[in-house]
Amino acid sequence: MNAVIDQNSFNNIKSYIDYARNSKDAEIIIGGKCDDSIGYFVEPTVILAKTPAFKTMTEEIFGPVITIYVYPNNQLDETLTLCDTSTNYALTGAVFAQDRTAIIKISKALNHAAGNFYINDKPTGAVVGQQPFGGSRGSGTNDKAGSAINLNRWISQRTIKETLVPRTTINYPYMIEE
Repeated sequence: MNAVIDQNSFNNIKSYIDYARNSKDAEIIIGGKCDDSIGYFVEPTVILAKTPAFKTMTEEIFGPVITIYVYPNNQLDETLTLCDTSTNYALTGAVFAQDRTAIIKISKALNHAAGNFYINDKPTGAVVGQQPFGGSRGSGTNDKAGSAINLNRWISQRTIKETLVPRTTINYPYMIEE
């Protein structure tokens, strides 16, 4: 794993890991080490949250940190609602499943939960020029530089119709006098 970009990024990511380490509502189950003695290295970290509203579940970290919340089997619908409504951010999301019915149900429930949504694939972010949009809500503008959709942000579309020969008849039946 490469170092993170700079000291500010390192400090930010480390603050989330320290928060989880010191919280009664979470447990670091993998990783959690940070070292800025030579570069800004953050060990890939997995946090197990005991509540779905835990800070690392609702904020964008932009580092090698993932938080897991294990929901009760009989609360899928409630958990999907939490995924969709618990945060102002909606950059990237993913679902991993083999049951096609479950995939469709989850995808529909999370329609607005992420600008980039992956099914059975790594959720590593949009690829500029290959995926047409970025995050949603507080995470972005739903488009990315390099995509054709981004062009619409910079143009004002206009349609002009010009008729050079005036009409002499009315072609709409409802406008014809009886």
